Amino acid sequence: MGDSFIIAIDFGTAYSGYAFNITPRNQKTEPCVRHFCCFKAGIVTKGKEDKLVIALEPEAASVYCKKLPSDGFIAENLGDGKLDQSPGTQYIVVDCGGGTIDITFHEVLEEGNLKELHKASGNDLGGQTVDRKFKQFLQEIFTGVWDDYEKKFPNEAQKIMYDFTLFKKHEDDVEIPCPFNLGKLAEKKKKIEKYFKKVHGATWEDGSIKISKEKLREFFEESLQGITRCLREILEKDFKIKYILLVGGYADSKILRNHITDEFGDDYIILCPFRPQEVIMKGAVEFGRNKGVVASRKNPFTYGVGIFQRFDKFRHREDKKFTNKDGVWCRDIFMKLVDVGEDVRWNETREHTLYPVEAAQKAMSFSFYRTKKKHVAYIDEPDTEEIGSFIVESPDTTLGLNREIRLKIKFGFTEMTATGTDRESGSSQTIRINFMRN
Repeated sequence: MGDSFIIAIDFGTAYSGYAFNITPRNQKTEPCVRHFCCFKAGIVTKGKEDKLVIALEPEAASVYCKKLPSDGFIAENLGDGKLDQSPGTQYIVVDCGGGTIDITFHEVLEEGNLKELHKASGNDLGGQTVDRKFKQFLQEIFTGVWDDYEKKFPNEAQKIMYDFTLFKKHEDDVEIPCPFNLGKLAEKKKKIEKYFKKVHGATWEDGSIKISKEKLREFFEESLQGITRCLREILEKDFKIKYILLVGGYADSKILRNHITDEFGDDYIILCPFRPQEVIMKGAVEFGRNKGVVASRKNPFTYGVGIFQRFDKFRHREDKKFTNKDGVWCRDIFMKLVDVGEDVRWNETREHTLYPVEAAQKAMSFSFYRTKKKHVAYIDEPDTEEIGSFIVESPDTTLGLNREIRLKIKFGFTEMTATGTDRESGSSQTIRINFMRN
Protein backbone atom coordinates (compact mmCIF):
# COMPACT_ATOMS: atom_id res chain seq x y z
CA MET A 1 0.00 0.00 0.00
CA GLY A 2 2.99 2.29 -0.44
CA ASP A 3 3.27 4.83 2.35
CA SER A 4 -0.31 4.38 3.56
CA PHE A 5 -1.03 3.83 7.25
CA ILE A 6 -3.69 1.52 8.67
CA ILE A 7 -4.94 1.97 12.21
CA ALA A 8 -7.45 -0.29 13.95
CA ILE A 9 -9.60 1.52 16.49
CA ASP A 10 -12.00 0.43 19.19
CA PHE A 11 -15.54 0.00 17.95
CA GLY A 12 -16.94 2.46 20.46
CA THR A 13 -16.76 4.57 17.38
CA ALA A 14 -18.63 4.88 14.15
CA TYR A 15 -20.04 7.56 11.91
CA SER A 16 -20.97 10.95 13.09
CA GLY A 17 -23.42 13.43 11.65
CA TYR A 18 -23.38 16.77 9.98
CA ALA A 19 -25.52 19.74 9.07
CA PHE A 20 -25.17 23.08 7.41
CA ASN A 21 -26.39 26.41 8.67
CA ILE A 22 -26.12 28.93 5.87
CA THR A 23 -25.49 32.24 7.57
CA PRO A 24 -22.34 34.32 8.13
CA ARG A 25 -20.63 33.61 11.41
CA ASN A 26 -17.22 32.77 12.82
CA GLN A 27 -15.54 29.79 11.23
CA LYS A 28 -15.37 26.67 13.37
CA THR A 29 -13.56 23.63 12.05
CA GLU A 30 -13.43 20.46 14.15
CA PRO A 31 -11.31 17.84 12.39
CA CYS A 32 -11.88 14.17 13.07
CA VAL A 33 -10.33 13.37 16.46
CA ARG A 34 -8.51 10.36 15.07
CA HIS A 35 -6.83 12.35 12.32
CA PHE A 36 -5.90 15.08 14.79
CA CYS A 37 -4.20 12.52 17.05
CA CYS A 38 -2.37 11.01 14.09
CA PHE A 39 -1.11 14.46 13.10
CA LYS A 40 0.12 15.06 16.64
CA ALA A 41 1.85 11.68 16.72
CA GLY A 42 3.55 12.33 13.38
CA ILE A 43 1.95 9.28 11.73
CA VAL A 44 0.57 11.37 8.89
CA THR A 45 1.20 14.93 7.80
CA LYS A 46 -0.94 17.66 6.31
CA GLY A 47 -1.78 16.90 2.72
CA LYS A 48 -1.53 13.14 3.19
CA GLU A 49 -4.78 12.59 5.04
CA ASP A 50 -5.99 10.11 2.42
CA LYS A 51 -3.07 7.85 3.28
CA LEU A 52 -4.63 7.15 6.68
CA VAL A 53 -7.04 4.21 6.71
CA ILE A 54 -9.15 3.71 9.84
CA ALA A 55 -10.32 0.14 10.47
CA LEU A 56 -12.94 -0.65 13.10
CA GLU A 57 -11.74 -3.50 15.30
CA PRO A 58 -14.70 -5.90 14.92
CA GLU A 59 -14.76 -5.39 11.17
CA ALA A 60 -11.02 -5.94 10.89
CA ALA A 61 -11.31 -9.17 12.88
CA SER A 62 -14.28 -10.31 10.80
CA VAL A 63 -12.40 -9.69 7.55
CA TYR A 64 -9.45 -11.79 8.69
CA CYS A 65 -11.50 -14.60 10.19
CA LYS A 66 -13.31 -14.99 6.87
CA LYS A 67 -10.18 -16.57 5.43
CA LEU A 68 -9.11 -18.72 8.41
CA PRO A 69 -9.19 -22.51 7.92
CA SER A 70 -10.71 -24.85 10.52
CA ASP A 71 -7.41 -25.25 12.34
CA GLY A 72 -7.20 -21.46 12.76
CA PHE A 73 -9.84 -21.60 15.50
CA ILE A 74 -9.62 -22.88 19.05
CA ALA A 75 -11.42 -26.23 19.03
CA GLU A 76 -11.76 -27.09 22.73
CA ASN A 77 -15.45 -26.85 23.70
CA LEU A 78 -16.08 -24.72 20.64
CA GLY A 79 -17.40 -25.28 17.16
CA ASP A 80 -14.79 -27.17 15.17
CA GLY A 81 -15.65 -25.74 11.74
CA LYS A 82 -14.59 -22.60 9.99
CA LEU A 83 -16.60 -19.48 9.27
CA ASP A 84 -19.00 -20.30 6.43
CA GLN A 85 -18.67 -17.82 3.55
CA SER A 86 -21.77 -18.89 1.65
CA PRO A 87 -23.92 -15.92 0.54
CA GLY A 88 -26.60 -15.24 3.12
CA THR A 89 -24.60 -16.52 6.10
CA GLN A 90 -25.22 -14.28 9.10
CA TYR A 91 -23.01 -14.07 12.16
CA ILE A 92 -22.28 -11.94 15.19
CA VAL A 93 -18.83 -10.55 15.95
CA VAL A 94 -18.25 -10.05 19.68
CA ASP A 95 -15.19 -7.85 20.17
CA CYS A 96 -14.14 -8.62 23.74
CA GLY A 97 -11.88 -5.73 24.64
CA GLY A 98 -10.46 -4.42 27.85
CA GLY A 99 -12.91 -1.59 28.34
CA THR A 100 -15.90 -2.58 26.24
CA ILE A 101 -17.74 -5.48 24.68
CA ASP A 102 -18.77 -4.42 21.17
CA ILE A 103 -21.18 -6.49 19.12
CA THR A 104 -21.90 -6.17 15.42
CA PHE A 105 -23.84 -8.25 12.86
CA HIS A 106 -22.59 -9.25 9.44
CA GLU A 107 -24.10 -11.02 6.47
CA VAL A 108 -22.02 -12.48 3.64
CA LEU A 109 -23.03 -11.11 0.22
CA GLU A 110 -22.84 -12.80 -3.18
CA GLU A 111 -19.46 -11.31 -4.01
CA GLY A 112 -18.02 -12.27 -0.63
CA ASN A 113 -18.21 -8.78 0.86
CA LEU A 114 -20.03 -8.04 4.12
CA LYS A 115 -23.18 -6.16 4.99
CA GLU A 116 -23.81 -4.77 8.45
CA LEU A 117 -27.26 -5.98 9.46
CA HIS A 118 -27.86 -3.88 12.55
CA LYS A 119 -26.17 -0.92 14.17
CA ALA A 120 -23.51 -1.98 16.65
CA SER A 121 -24.28 -2.42 20.34
CA GLY A 122 -22.48 -3.51 23.48
CA ASN A 123 -21.53 -2.43 26.98
CA ASP A 124 -18.59 -1.34 29.13
CA LEU A 125 -18.11 -4.68 30.89
CA GLY A 126 -14.91 -5.79 29.18
CA GLY A 127 -11.83 -7.43 30.66
CA GLN A 128 -10.97 -4.46 32.86
CA THR A 129 -14.13 -5.18 34.86
CA VAL A 130 -12.52 -8.47 35.90
CA ASP A 131 -9.27 -6.66 36.73
CA ARG A 132 -11.12 -4.20 38.95
CA LYS A 133 -12.77 -7.05 40.85
CA PHE A 134 -9.37 -8.60 41.44
CA LYS A 135 -7.95 -5.31 42.67
CA GLN A 136 -10.88 -4.83 45.03
CA PHE A 137 -10.17 -8.30 46.39
CA LEU A 138 -6.55 -7.35 47.08
CA GLN A 139 -7.77 -4.27 48.92
CA GLU A 140 -10.07 -6.50 50.94
CA ILE A 141 -7.22 -8.86 51.83
CA PHE A 142 -4.68 -6.17 52.67
CA THR A 143 -7.04 -3.77 54.42
CA GLY A 144 -5.23 -0.62 55.48
CA VAL A 145 -2.10 -1.66 53.56
CA TRP A 146 -2.89 -1.94 49.86
CA ASP A 147 -3.64 1.75 49.16
CA ASP A 148 -0.42 2.82 50.87
CA TYR A 149 1.51 0.17 48.97
CA GLU A 150 0.07 1.26 45.64
CA LYS A 151 1.10 4.87 46.28
CA LYS A 152 4.64 4.01 47.37
CA PHE A 153 5.33 1.26 44.85
CA PRO A 154 3.14 1.90 41.78
CA ASN A 155 5.36 -0.13 39.44
CA GLU A 156 5.12 -3.20 41.66
CA ALA A 157 1.36 -2.83 41.97
CA GLN A 158 1.11 -2.56 38.20
CA LYS A 159 3.18 -5.73 37.85
CA ILE A 160 0.69 -7.65 40.00
CA MET A 161 -2.13 -6.50 37.75
CA TYR A 162 -0.17 -7.51 34.67
CA ASP A 163 0.49 -10.96 36.11
CA PHE A 164 -3.20 -11.32 36.77
CA THR A 165 -4.09 -10.56 33.13
CA LEU A 166 -1.97 -13.58 32.18
CA PHE A 167 -3.44 -15.86 34.84
CA LYS A 168 -7.04 -14.95 34.07
CA LYS A 169 -6.73 -16.57 30.65
CA HIS A 170 -7.07 -19.92 32.43
CA GLU A 171 -9.69 -21.34 34.78
CA ASP A 172 -7.50 -23.09 37.38
CA ASP A 173 -6.33 -21.93 40.80
CA VAL A 174 -4.09 -18.87 40.51
CA GLU A 175 -0.83 -18.32 42.41
CA ILE A 176 0.51 -14.78 42.20
CA PRO A 177 3.91 -14.09 43.81
CA CYS A 178 3.59 -11.49 46.55
CA PRO A 179 6.04 -8.61 45.93
CA PHE A 180 8.64 -8.05 48.63
CA ASN A 181 7.51 -4.52 49.47
CA LEU A 182 3.85 -5.51 49.85
CA GLY A 183 4.81 -8.26 52.24
CA LYS A 184 7.11 -5.91 54.15
CA LEU A 185 4.39 -3.26 54.61
CA ALA A 186 1.85 -5.89 55.63
CA GLU A 187 4.20 -7.49 58.21
CA LYS A 188 4.52 -4.16 59.99
CA LYS A 189 0.93 -4.54 61.18
CA LYS A 190 0.56 -8.29 61.64
CA LYS A 191 1.77 -11.60 60.34
CA ILE A 192 0.85 -11.91 56.73
CA GLU A 193 -0.99 -15.21 57.22
CA LYS A 194 -3.52 -13.40 59.43
CA TYR A 195 -4.64 -11.23 56.51
CA PHE A 196 -6.14 -14.34 54.91
CA LYS A 197 -8.02 -15.76 57.90
CA LYS A 198 -11.28 -13.91 57.21
CA VAL A 199 -11.00 -13.94 53.44
CA HIS A 200 -12.91 -16.49 51.41
CA GLY A 201 -11.24 -17.89 48.31
CA ALA A 202 -7.62 -16.92 48.94
CA THR A 203 -4.74 -18.36 50.99
CA TRP A 204 -1.11 -17.56 51.69
CA GLU A 205 1.26 -20.24 50.42
CA ASP A 206 5.05 -19.92 50.45
CA GLY A 207 5.22 -16.26 49.52
CA SER A 208 2.37 -16.38 47.00
CA ILE A 209 -1.27 -15.32 47.03
CA LYS A 210 -3.28 -18.36 45.98
CA ILE A 211 -6.76 -17.67 44.63
CA SER A 212 -9.15 -20.56 44.12
CA LYS A 213 -10.68 -21.14 40.71
CA GLU A 214 -14.12 -20.59 42.26
CA LYS A 215 -13.07 -17.16 43.50
CA LEU A 216 -11.47 -16.37 40.17
CA ARG A 217 -14.77 -17.19 38.49
CA GLU A 218 -16.51 -14.68 40.78
CA PHE A 219 -14.35 -11.87 39.38
CA PHE A 220 -15.84 -12.61 35.95
CA GLU A 221 -19.48 -12.80 37.03
CA GLU A 222 -20.58 -9.21 36.43
CA SER A 223 -18.88 -9.08 33.04
CA LEU A 224 -20.21 -12.46 31.91
CA GLN A 225 -23.76 -11.70 32.91
CA GLY A 226 -23.59 -8.35 31.10
CA ILE A 227 -22.36 -10.02 27.92
CA THR A 228 -25.06 -12.69 28.19
CA ARG A 229 -27.84 -10.11 28.58
CA CYS A 230 -26.58 -8.10 25.63
CA LEU A 231 -26.31 -11.16 23.38
CA ARG A 232 -29.76 -12.44 24.34
CA GLU A 233 -31.34 -9.10 23.47
CA ILE A 234 -29.65 -9.18 20.09
CA LEU A 235 -30.45 -12.80 19.31
CA GLU A 236 -34.14 -12.12 19.93
CA LYS A 237 -34.17 -9.95 16.81
CA ASP A 238 -35.41 -11.34 13.51
CA PHE A 239 -32.09 -12.52 12.08
CA LYS A 240 -30.85 -15.95 11.06
CA ILE A 241 -27.60 -15.95 13.01
CA LYS A 242 -25.47 -19.06 12.56
CA TYR A 243 -22.20 -18.14 14.28
CA ILE A 244 -20.96 -16.18 17.27
CA LEU A 245 -17.39 -15.08 16.61
CA LEU A 246 -15.32 -14.11 19.67
CA VAL A 247 -12.35 -11.80 19.09
CA GLY A 248 -10.26 -9.33 21.10
CA GLY A 249 -7.79 -9.80 23.93
CA TYR A 250 -10.43 -10.70 26.54
CA ALA A 251 -11.52 -13.62 24.33
CA ASP A 252 -8.23 -15.27 25.33
CA SER A 253 -9.94 -16.12 28.61
CA LYS A 254 -11.05 -19.74 28.84
CA ILE A 255 -13.67 -18.77 31.42
CA LEU A 256 -15.24 -16.33 28.97
CA ARG A 257 -15.18 -18.76 26.06
CA ASN A 258 -16.65 -21.62 28.08
CA HIS A 259 -19.38 -19.35 29.45
CA ILE A 260 -20.47 -18.26 25.98
CA THR A 261 -20.43 -21.88 24.83
CA ASP A 262 -22.50 -23.02 27.83
CA GLU A 263 -25.06 -20.26 27.27
CA PHE A 264 -25.34 -20.31 23.48
CA GLY A 265 -23.51 -23.37 22.15
CA ASP A 266 -26.66 -25.45 21.71
CA ASP A 267 -28.13 -23.02 19.17
CA TYR A 268 -25.09 -21.37 17.56
CA ILE A 269 -21.62 -22.31 16.42
CA ILE A 270 -19.12 -20.54 18.68
CA LEU A 271 -15.79 -19.69 17.08
CA CYS A 272 -12.69 -18.05 18.55
CA PRO A 273 -9.47 -17.74 16.55
CA PHE A 274 -6.10 -18.51 18.05
CA ARG A 275 -4.58 -15.23 19.29
CA PRO A 276 -7.92 -13.39 19.04
CA GLN A 277 -6.32 -9.99 19.54
CA GLU A 278 -3.83 -10.56 16.73
CA VAL A 279 -6.53 -11.18 14.13
CA ILE A 280 -7.63 -7.57 14.56
CA MET A 281 -4.20 -6.29 13.54
CA LYS A 282 -3.95 -8.69 10.60
CA GLY A 283 -7.50 -7.93 9.56
CA ALA A 284 -6.75 -4.20 9.58
CA VAL A 285 -4.11 -4.81 6.91
CA GLU A 286 -6.61 -6.79 4.84
CA PHE A 287 -9.14 -4.03 5.36
CA GLY A 288 -6.70 -1.44 4.07
CA ARG A 289 -6.15 -3.46 0.91
CA ASN A 290 -9.88 -3.79 0.28
CA LYS A 291 -11.68 -0.85 1.86
CA GLY A 292 -15.01 -1.85 0.34
CA VAL A 293 -15.07 -5.30 1.93
CA VAL A 294 -17.87 -4.06 4.19
CA ALA A 295 -20.27 -3.10 1.41
CA SER A 296 -22.81 -1.27 3.60
CA ARG A 297 -23.28 -0.18 7.18
CA LYS A 298 -26.13 0.91 9.43
CA ASN A 299 -26.12 4.54 10.43
CA PRO A 300 -26.00 4.95 14.21
CA PHE A 301 -27.50 8.46 13.95
CA THR A 302 -29.87 10.60 11.96
CA TYR A 303 -27.81 13.17 10.09
CA GLY A 304 -29.16 16.53 9.09
CA VAL A 305 -28.40 19.97 7.71
CA GLY A 306 -29.51 23.15 9.38
CA ILE A 307 -31.00 25.44 6.75
CA PHE A 308 -33.11 28.56 6.31
CA GLN A 309 -36.42 28.59 4.47
CA ARG A 310 -38.87 31.28 3.53
CA PHE A 311 -41.11 31.65 6.56
CA ASP A 312 -44.46 29.87 6.38
CA LYS A 313 -46.77 30.58 9.32
CA PHE A 314 -48.51 27.23 8.81
CA ARG A 315 -45.31 25.18 8.97
CA HIS A 316 -42.78 27.10 11.03
CA ARG A 317 -42.40 28.17 14.65
CA GLU A 318 -42.92 31.86 15.27
CA ASP A 319 -39.85 32.11 17.52
CA LYS A 320 -37.65 30.99 14.59
CA LYS A 321 -38.85 33.82 12.38
CA PHE A 322 -36.50 36.63 11.37
CA THR A 323 -36.38 39.32 8.68
CA ASN A 324 -33.59 40.77 6.57
CA LYS A 325 -33.68 43.03 3.53
CA ASP A 326 -34.06 40.00 1.29
CA GLY A 327 -37.13 38.52 2.91
CA VAL A 328 -38.73 36.80 5.91
CA TRP A 329 -37.07 33.56 6.94
CA CYS A 330 -37.23 30.66 9.35
CA ARG A 331 -33.90 29.70 10.87
CA ASP A 332 -32.46 26.48 12.31
CA ILE A 333 -34.50 24.02 10.25
CA PHE A 334 -33.16 20.47 10.38
CA MET A 335 -33.11 19.07 6.85
CA LYS A 336 -32.62 15.32 7.13
CA LEU A 337 -29.87 13.77 5.05
CA VAL A 338 -29.92 10.18 6.27
CA ASP A 339 -31.91 8.26 8.89
CA VAL A 340 -30.69 6.38 11.93
CA GLY A 341 -30.56 2.70 11.00
CA GLU A 342 -30.50 3.43 7.27
CA ASP A 343 -28.10 1.45 5.07
CA VAL A 344 -25.24 3.50 3.65
CA ARG A 345 -23.17 1.90 0.92
CA TRP A 346 -19.39 1.91 0.76
CA ASN A 347 -18.19 5.04 -1.02
CA GLU A 348 -21.72 6.37 -1.47
CA THR A 349 -21.99 10.05 -2.33
CA ARG A 350 -24.97 12.34 -1.86
CA GLU A 351 -25.18 15.89 -3.19
CA HIS A 352 -27.27 18.93 -2.29
CA THR A 353 -27.45 22.50 -3.55
CA LEU A 354 -27.93 25.29 -1.02
CA TYR A 355 -28.27 29.06 -1.36
CA PRO A 356 -27.49 32.17 0.71
CA VAL A 357 -30.13 34.08 2.66
CA GLU A 358 -28.55 37.49 1.99
CA ALA A 359 -27.75 38.69 -1.50
CA ALA A 360 -24.62 40.49 -0.32
CA GLN A 361 -23.11 37.89 2.01
CA LYS A 362 -19.63 36.73 1.00
CA ALA A 363 -19.32 33.60 3.13
CA MET A 364 -21.60 30.79 4.19
CA SER A 365 -21.25 28.71 7.32
CA PHE A 366 -21.97 24.98 7.37
CA SER A 367 -22.53 23.22 10.70
CA PHE A 368 -22.83 19.49 11.24
CA TYR A 369 -25.29 17.77 13.59
CA ARG A 370 -26.40 14.35 14.69
CA THR A 371 -29.19 12.82 16.73
CA LYS A 372 -30.47 9.35 17.52
CA LYS A 373 -34.06 10.45 16.87
CA LYS A 374 -35.78 9.71 13.55
CA HIS A 375 -37.96 12.82 13.51
CA VAL A 376 -36.35 16.21 14.05
CA ALA A 377 -37.68 19.60 12.99
CA TYR A 378 -35.04 22.02 14.35
CA ILE A 379 -31.34 21.74 15.06
CA ASP A 380 -31.67 22.93 18.67
CA GLU A 381 -34.04 20.17 19.79
CA PRO A 382 -32.99 18.01 22.77
CA ASP A 383 -30.50 15.24 22.03
CA THR A 384 -29.37 16.94 18.82
CA GLU A 385 -25.72 17.97 18.86
CA GLU A 386 -23.40 19.94 16.64
CA ILE A 387 -20.15 18.15 15.90
CA GLY A 388 -18.29 20.32 13.42
CA SER A 389 -18.49 23.19 10.96
CA PHE A 390 -16.67 25.14 8.27
CA ILE A 391 -17.09 28.29 6.17
CA VAL A 392 -17.14 28.48 2.38
CA GLU A 393 -16.13 31.80 0.87
CA SER A 394 -18.42 33.22 -1.85
CA PRO A 395 -16.75 36.48 -2.92
CA ASP A 396 -18.70 37.07 -6.18
CA THR A 397 -22.14 38.32 -5.18
CA THR A 398 -23.34 39.14 -8.71
CA LEU A 399 -26.03 36.44 -8.67
CA GLY A 400 -27.25 37.43 -5.21
CA LEU A 401 -29.60 34.84 -3.74
CA ASN A 402 -29.20 32.63 -6.82
CA ARG A 403 -25.62 31.67 -6.00
CA GLU A 404 -25.13 27.95 -5.46
CA ILE A 405 -23.07 26.13 -2.89
CA ARG A 406 -22.68 22.51 -3.96
CA LEU A 407 -22.53 20.23 -0.96
CA LYS A 408 -21.10 16.76 -1.46
CA ILE A 409 -21.36 14.17 1.32
CA LYS A 410 -19.17 11.11 0.89
CA PHE A 411 -19.72 8.09 3.10
CA GLY A 412 -16.35 6.38 3.36
CA PHE A 413 -15.62 3.00 4.85
CA THR A 414 -15.38 4.15 8.46
CA GLU A 415 -15.98 7.88 8.23
CA MET A 416 -17.69 10.60 6.27
CA THR A 417 -16.46 13.75 4.61
CA ALA A 418 -18.42 16.81 3.62
CA THR A 419 -17.23 19.25 0.96
CA GLY A 420 -18.84 22.61 0.24
CA THR A 421 -17.94 24.33 -3.03
CA ASP A 422 -18.98 27.79 -4.26
CA ARG A 423 -19.98 27.29 -7.90
CA GLU A 424 -18.89 30.74 -9.07
CA SER A 425 -15.48 31.09 -7.43
CA GLY A 426 -14.57 27.45 -6.89
CA SER A 427 -13.84 28.16 -3.23
CA SER A 428 -14.07 24.90 -1.31
CA GLN A 429 -13.85 23.52 2.21
CA THR A 430 -13.83 19.90 3.41
CA ILE A 431 -14.27 18.41 6.84
CA ARG A 432 -13.78 14.86 8.05
CA ILE A 433 -16.59 14.10 10.43
CA ASN A 434 -15.78 12.80 13.87
CA PHE A 435 -17.50 9.40 13.87
CA MET A 436 -17.55 8.72 17.63
CA ARG A 437 -20.69 6.87 18.70
CA ASN A 438 -20.72 8.32 22.19
